[in-house]
Amino acid sequence: MNYTINAPSRASDAAAFFDGSRLTLARKLAGWRKSNLASAIGMSPAAVGSWEIGDKRPSPAAIAQLALTLQVDPSFFSARPSPIASAKSVPHFRSLRSTTQIARDQADAYGLLAVDVASALETRVEFPDVNVPAFPVDESDLDGNGPESAARLVRREWDLPTGAIRNMIRLLENNGVLVVFSPEQAASVDAYSFTTAVRPAIVLNPVKQDYYRQRFDAAHELGHLVMHGDSEPGGRIVEEQANRFASEFLVPEVEIRDELPTILNAAAWRTFGRLKEEWRVSLQSLLFRARQLGRLSDVSYRNAMMTVSAKGWRRAEPGLISTVETPSLLPRAVELLTADGISERALVNECGVPADLFHVMTSRTPEITPAPSQESGTGLPAGRSTRAQVISLLHRRDPDDGPTAP
Repeated sequence: MNYTINAPSRASDAAAFFDGSRLTLARKLAGWRKSNLASAIGMSPAAVGSWEIGDKRPSPAAIAQLALTLQVDPSFFSARPSPIASAKSVPHFRSLRSTTQIARDQADAYGLLAVDVASALETRVEFPDVNVPAFPVDESDLDGNGPESAARLVRREWDLPTGAIRNMIRLLENNGVLVVFSPEQAASVDAYSFTTAVRPAIVLNPVKQDYYRQRFDAAHELGHLVMHGDSEPGGRIVEEQANRFASEFLVPEVEIRDELPTILNAAAWRTFGRLKEEWRVSLQSLLFRARQLGRLSDVSYRNAMMTVSAKGWRRAEPGLISTVETPSLLPRAVELLTADGISERALVNECGVPADLFHVMTSRTPEITPAPSQESGTGLPAGRSTRAQVISLLHRRDPDDGPTAP
């Protein structure tokens, strides 16, 4: 379809069914403030604001200009069946200090768009029902056993057997949680989660290529979904509660306590190495668990972590499994539909999402540029700042390419 010929009629249609929240979504995906967008299209920030909140509706010409500037099809701004943006929880980001508000807004918009894609695909493919128990925990309670009780509740509700969870992402998807990787451009934001009227979602960092830490990330975000539906994100106690939930969920105290070493020697390190592979969690997580359960003293724990640092294991621990777990809910839906004769291009049009983002959301594996090393704790390639400039997630054409269809 030729963009220049058909854009006016598509812009006119989009103007008739314009949804301001879709403009907000596109603006945030581009990493722009209202003032940036207003300047780019020669309008006032007040005009953009009135469009976004629905007080006014842009003309077809303005729709066309917005589409060209933000690099989306005019139909992107049309109302969708599920108003997910108006019925969601605040995303739980790990640290509100390490990323800018614009980066968090962009990540939030990407997550919402992924849920929107899932909702569109679900009209053709049956997805698992949402089965995430709620166990609210007081966000100011650091010493209570709420996180551990919440983890045990979920294990009971999901009828999990004893021993290690075989595939954490598959378990989440089987219980109705949408799991996707974020685009590499948004990797400055670590894993995060939120709920919507459609289904809860967890967005994983694509750069953190560590099987063991990724499983903990997923369990940590599940903890937020279970415990912190109405809690303010990013607080120290809230994050500690999610860590404790993940520890108990992945490595239940009743099963691990007696196996954890009480002194540090060569035999203890061998035991920790065996338990790491048996339970599929990181060595650092096991050391934390041993101190948490009173098996290792604070002094022994500090000494152990000094050894971990000295060996370079804070950045990359040794382990037998090198390939991360990957989502299958959206990829499998696309595979089934394309096998049934529905082209991916048709699915992209139905979902109303830029093709590049659709591909990222429905991919089984994260799309990343290989990096020689990673910074400790960030999951980012060495030298990349967690407060790096926000890059648009929307497809940006070279001006010399001409106005081809997005």
